[in-house]
Amino acid sequence: MGSGNTNSKITPYVLACWILAAFGGLMFGYDIGISGGVSGMDDFLIKFFPLVHERKMHVQENNYCKYDDQLLQLFTSSLYLAALISSFFASKACTILGRKPTILMASAFFIAGAIFSALAEHKWMLILGRILFGIGVGFGNEAVPVFLTEIAPAHLRGAVNIMFQLFVTIGILIANLVNYATASIHPNGWRVSLGLAAVPAIVLFIGSLVITETPASLVERGKQDEGKRALLKIRGVANVDEEFSEIVYASEQAKLVKHPMKKLMKKESFPPLLIAVCLQVFQQFTGINAIMFYAPVLFQTLGFKNDASLLSAVITGLVNVASTFVSIFLVDKVGRRKLLLQACVQMLISQVAIGAILKVHLTATSSDLSTPLGAVVVVLVCTFVMSFAWSWGPMGWLIPSETFPMETRTAGFAFAVSSNMFMTFVIAQAFLSMLCFMQAYIFFFFSAWIVVMGLFVIFLLPETKGVPIDLMTERVWKHHPIWKKFFDGDDNRTIA
Repeated sequence: MGSGNTNSKITPYVLACWILAAFGGLMFGYDIGISGGVSGMDDFLIKFFPLVHERKMHVQENNYCKYDDQLLQLFTSSLYLAALISSFFASKACTILGRKPTILMASAFFIAGAIFSALAEHKWMLILGRILFGIGVGFGNEAVPVFLTEIAPAHLRGAVNIMFQLFVTIGILIANLVNYATASIHPNGWRVSLGLAAVPAIVLFIGSLVITETPASLVERGKQDEGKRALLKIRGVANVDEEFSEIVYASEQAKLVKHPMKKLMKKESFPPLLIAVCLQVFQQFTGINAIMFYAPVLFQTLGFKNDASLLSAVITGLVNVASTFVSIFLVDKVGRRKLLLQACVQMLISQVAIGAILKVHLTATSSDLSTPLGAVVVVLVCTFVMSFAWSWGPMGWLIPSETFPMETRTAGFAFAVSSNMFMTFVIAQAFLSMLCFMQAYIFFFFSAWIVVMGLFVIFLLPETKGVPIDLMTERVWKHHPIWKKFFDGDDNRTIA
């Protein structure tokens, strides 16, 4: 095995590949942001959820329960059930067809979802559109992070992979801006919001025709000459022999594994699999998607008027985007663990403070939340979003994409994606009901999870900064004080 060092330079072509592929993240982020704003639009509620609208307009209604409706929550959450199931099909597509065709399929499904959603006249059309969106998200979230990880040089892998999360945050911001603009377009502003989801999907569709396939995928499918040419193209230098030899070696070992899913069940696959799944669970139990999905709804619950709540969501979206750049600049310098631990402290303080303010000033039937105090809540939400954006957001996608060996990479990442989608579904489906039942205590609920997450990072998460992905087992897992015993006396490349 070589040293793991790679020769490379950033060429305009490889930069274009990174950006175009990352539009898969923008597609995902736009949907996260758009659904919460649409759910709070009166025209949308009158057409599809009239009982929710009537409850919303009832001045004596419980402040925490205005939007507690299972079908309304299903509008948001159905996407993630579809994404959960489709991620396993996407894993097969990634392995058999390659990363590039899988990205193309993701964009095609998303375009279809945008068309169905914008033209919806009945609830079943609305839900079908969400399911098509979900299949697109499942395929995109499986293929794009793996694609970015495989074409990035080791010393820039963190920053390149985080472009996916950066574009997720940009998508959320754009969605919030669109919702703010379309809220005044009656009665079809919600159609414009949902239909514009096709725009990033079209860019991704065109981009999937321009980007190269990853060298690892080409070699994995027996196309060594094409793989060598692709590596030369993305590295921009003439000498890539050492890196290519490592890719070929990893591919040869991967071919010994006939059943990747079975291999994932073996002892030596347990550490990366557990880390991948737990990161997805923890990412959702920070409470971030509860805030991002329902930011306009949440701010209306806190007493903001409709326009003010949408504007507050735009502010949090701007913070989200700006803070993700912090992660891009720091992840390959300070490492993954330090960013995660720092964020746990900041998120914990923010959540506890929000919970305390609401417990004192917002009861079920009355509110003495003054304008200055409301502004404090927005600031606290921003500090929470800020810390998530440079830590658990991008790391949840980066770490699972870089810690599996080639033979289980797409299968293992499929578990990560499906876990993320399942937990996202749970939060999206349950949050408004949890808010109604738990009221301000919901923020203390998420705070308790943040403490658990911090302990998990301290004791179980290894540092993966700067380690080539095909040397991860030798350099990381076999040296971790807890995980190394899973490899004692075993060859992690054994046939399965």
